[in-house]
Amino acid sequence: MMEKTFLSESEKNGTPKDLFFIWFAANMGILGIVYGAVIIGFGLSFLQSLLVAIIGPLSFLLVGYASIAGRDTGAVTFALSRAAYGFKGNHLPAIVGWAGQVGWLSVNVSTGTLTLLALFSTFGIDTNTLLILICLAIFAGLIILSSLFSHDTLVKAQTFFTYVFGALTLLVIAVLIPNTDWHTLFNMPSGHWITDFFPALAFVIVGTGLTWTNAAADYSRFQRKDVKSSSIVLSVTFGAFIPLFIIITTGILLATSAPSLATTDNPIILLSQLLPEWITTIYLLVALGGLTPMCFIGLKSSRLIMGTFDLKIKENTIIVIHSLIILLIPIYVLVVSGDFLGYFQAFLGLLGIGLAAWVSIFVVDYTFIRKTIGYDERLLTDAQYNNVSVKGVLSWIVGVIVGLILVYATESSFDMVITFLISAGLYYIFNFKEISSIRKGV
Repeated sequence: MMEKTFLSESEKNGTPKDLFFIWFAANMGILGIVYGAVIIGFGLSFLQSLLVAIIGPLSFLLVGYASIAGRDTGAVTFALSRAAYGFKGNHLPAIVGWAGQVGWLSVNVSTGTLTLLALFSTFGIDTNTLLILICLAIFAGLIILSSLFSHDTLVKAQTFFTYVFGALTLLVIAVLIPNTDWHTLFNMPSGHWITDFFPALAFVIVGTGLTWTNAAADYSRFQRKDVKSSSIVLSVTFGAFIPLFIIITTGILLATSAPSLATTDNPIILLSQLLPEWITTIYLLVALGGLTPMCFIGLKSSRLIMGTFDLKIKENTIIVIHSLIILLIPIYVLVVSGDFLGYFQAFLGLLGIGLAAWVSIFVVDYTFIRKTIGYDERLLTDAQYNNVSVKGVLSWIVGVIVGLILVYATESSFDMVITFLISAGLYYIFNFKEISSIRKGV
């Protein structure tokens, strides 16, 4: 069904509890265990790794804060950023946001395909190209069917996945944890706080809160204006934090007994080999159950972002475009390149730069301008009135260029931080006169 870009107050029927379940279900994917193994791979001690597992998922505070703007306006996220970038100027960061969503969707569909392959392997069926294509068609087909979901149906589905697969995930984790080599875990030497800790933290932040910020208002726009901001922020943040912290921490523990977890081509199969035979099938079903809801909202948000391009194409065409993408990219990753995790980490690094620049400007614009005076409807809907905002576009471009230079020249963990600060600082300076007037009540 065709998604509306703007909702009236009468169309809002959501509650903060809905947001909790949406973000809980979207973050209980088994890939979080791989995150934990990757964290260990940065050469951190157990304490440092645990800090990353706590601080990283708390980046969802950014998603929670951005969600308030959705409640205020009833608009999807990238329609709101037209205020800062201009109607057409917004297309530039929106393309990055859309690429991020379909990229993540492709990663998760690839993971779902790997999980199905692992399930078949438990029945003695070896992996081959034909089986990869069959598993891909099955999992991707399920996700494409979710394009028929209304928002209410989506909330019900996410609630179901939270209760059922959340409970089963805890069961699997309880069985996995005894595999931990506690002596090795507690005797791991500390890594350098600058060159080891911060890159690991940046990796988790990009893979959790930062990536999902561009979808924040897509779901909070169903909240009425009388819903407290604190309720929205807390529901979003803890809905995501709880499953992420538990699953990432499990990955940290398991990395001691499965050091190849962060580098294997199929981490799903490797994890299944650590389990007793009696629970392997349950584990694989849990893995599929955790991946499915994040794919549901990933597909929905990517369609919503494409809707802000104001393209004169039918909804069916948009679904076909997304279907082709989530089939072709996994085919390349799984059949041609075979380097799933290598693709995944490179993708996260490039995505983080564009999103860091975009969200910094979005946050500054909302905090210092829109939060006080609101969003002028013409800024969001009238291309003639607000075609291109040079202030926003230039701030974004400069931040991205500096970030990419840093990635290429230094491979530093500070590329995203500096990108964020530069874009935010430039946008604030360019709008200093307007912000000063607002503060003075003019």
